[in-house]
Amino acid sequence: MLNKLQEEIIDLKKEKNAIILAHNYQPREIQEIADFLGDSLELCIKTSQIQDKEIVVFCGVDFMAETAVILNPHKKILIPDQDAECPMAHMLSAEEIREYKKRYPNAAVVLYVNTLAEAKAEADVICTSANAVKIVESLKEDLILFGPDKNLAEFVAQQTNKEIIPIPEEGHCYVHKMFTPADIIYKKEKYPDAEILVHPECDIEVQELSDKVLGTGGMLKRVGESPKKDFILGTELDMTTRINIEHPGKNLVPLFEEAICETMKLHTLEKVKNSLLEEKYLVTVPEDIARKAEKAVQRMIDITLS
Repeated sequence: MLNKLQEEIIDLKKEKNAIILAHNYQPREIQEIADFLGDSLELCIKTSQIQDKEIVVFCGVDFMAETAVILNPHKKILIPDQDAECPMAHMLSAEEIREYKKRYPNAAVVLYVNTLAEAKAEADVICTSANAVKIVESLKEDLILFGPDKNLAEFVAQQTNKEIIPIPEEGHCYVHKMFTPADIIYKKEKYPDAEILVHPECDIEVQELSDKVLGTGGMLKRVGESPKKDFILGTELDMTTRINIEHPGKNLVPLFEEAICETMKLHTLEKVKNSLLEEKYLVTVPEDIARKAEKAVQRMIDITLS
């Protein structure tokens, strides 16, 4: 049952010919009014397919909304709170990437989608946690500059025969760095029959103690397909919200209850409503940067769907 404010937002969507996209880490009240929920890969693909809507309201963080602009240059892309930034995306600048490219001229540049548009413009191809291994394996180069998440870079290195150089050296997601091996040992003692699913942004020591290392879309699929009832999830807390909605018969246990992305939670129903009413805050990307970045993003989508 939707509340009054949610119903007002749905009416506004129709009036404005708008679509609301939301990441899996959004709180339940935002998830309930979204037209599409997904992980970074699913959201990239969805934004590349939007045709009949004039306005896109993006309930996620800055780099996600920028990617929507890159793939939809003629649509109005709005973000309800302009302070919703991804700290990791700000850890790698375009200038730093250019310096690495000078040092390693024969390397391919694979950037995590968690980067700003100016960084994406320097990449050969983009990836997400869901397709990083496939993207890297598709490249002819054996030397890969990969950033900005060091843990995802190490995960990809373990899964491929490529030489992976992480850029920068210590790029990370502060939420997934919260998890420790002790958390897994403790939760496993409490839920001995549970399957442990952790995100590849977690430290390698945490990954090694898990049953599967998956992006959020992979977690959703695994819970739905597995005969297991109990799952311990090593990712942002509201991923349990998404899975609970779609698989109510499963018992989902957060690996750490305080693993919350504060900037993801800046969006509220009131801000979404105001975003639609006032058509704010408009997300923009300089055209030259957008066109360069589009090549890398589109290449990722093409490889993923091939």
